[in-house]
Amino acid sequence: MKKIETDTTMNNLLLKSPVLPKQNQIVSGTVIEIGKNTVFLDLGPFGTGVILGREIKENQQVIKILKPGEQIHAMVVELENDDGFVELSLKAANKQNTWEQLNELMQKQEAISTKITKANKGGLMVEIKGVPGFLPVSQLSYEHYPRIEDADKMKILNELNKFVGKELTVRIIDLNQEQQKLIVSEKALQESRLKETLKNFQVGDLIQGVISGVVDFGAFVRISIPNAQTQDGEKVPPEFEKSEIIEGLIHISEIDWQLIEDPREFLKVGQEIQAKIISIEGDRLSLSLKALKKDPWLEIDDKYKKAQIVKGQVTKFNPFGAFVQLDKDIHGLVHISEFGNETNMTRMLESGKEYEFKILSIEQKVHKMALGLIKPAVQKEEPKTE
Repeated sequence: MKKIETDTTMNNLLLKSPVLPKQNQIVSGTVIEIGKNTVFLDLGPFGTGVILGREIKENQQVIKILKPGEQIHAMVVELENDDGFVELSLKAANKQNTWEQLNELMQKQEAISTKITKANKGGLMVEIKGVPGFLPVSQLSYEHYPRIEDADKMKILNELNKFVGKELTVRIIDLNQEQQKLIVSEKALQESRLKETLKNFQVGDLIQGVISGVVDFGAFVRISIPNAQTQDGEKVPPEFEKSEIIEGLIHISEIDWQLIEDPREFLKVGQEIQAKIISIEGDRLSLSLKALKKDPWLEIDDKYKKAQIVKGQVTKFNPFGAFVQLDKDIHGLVHISEFGNETNMTRMLESGKEYEFKILSIEQKVHKMALGLIKPAVQKEEPKTE
């Protein structure tokens, strides 16, 4: 009976005993004594903690204002050092606390003002609460995104260098303490606002805009929304006014019905245009210029027939054939099988030259025309007479 009572008493004592801290755990303690090279803390049931040498030097600004009786947080470095104290680190605790604060900012999707410290070809370097981070070019706002026509990396870097030393407002979108990774976005702050703004548009609507950038794959169009209103009808606060300038993209295939090699030949930065909305996906607005023009393929039967012999100019080679321009709007394709391989194709055809072709098929709905090259007849040599 006594053994059972003894066991019960021991179990109760163990349950009441404080759980010892673990290495790297942040604990709270009360300052007992501040020396030149040591700071002692009362950790309550955990015993006495100590902050030593290097930690004192690296945290002089904090140590200088400490007073006995003040409570501070520190990280456990060693559970019991040679002198029997729990060795602590202020720097590690502050670092851990910083990452926890950053994580909280990310979870709350809060806007953060940060100074740009450096630029590279991929984006901008930032620093938040002493932690270095990265703002990729793709995550810059529409206003700050570098519109370099020839996509020259050095020119892009020159544009990004203009932000060094300036403040930008960003949001944390990715965080990993173990990998020391901090990724921020300026564009993400606009997305929710843009999605709300785009609810005022529908596919098929016509918009007025200004070309803000021309690249190999198309052109960006800046659209201003005057007198923007919030959902309850009140005017948008000043800090949100810039977000009412939205941007759409005209893909190279939507500039014109004819085959386009370089969008820069058709559109220029600063040019005012009218375009049609053909797609709205999230915060992405896709526009079309050719949708406002009459489809030349609707009247293709009035111009061209199957088996008709036509003249056309070779404009482009692809692994699957050669494109041939019959008139301003209509292109056809001579398939690679007509030649056997690319070498034969480029030997028999020359870009920019005109040849005769036979129309093999016309697919009006998908805007396709198959052509066959009419090879020049080989003239027989007259037999020589002696």
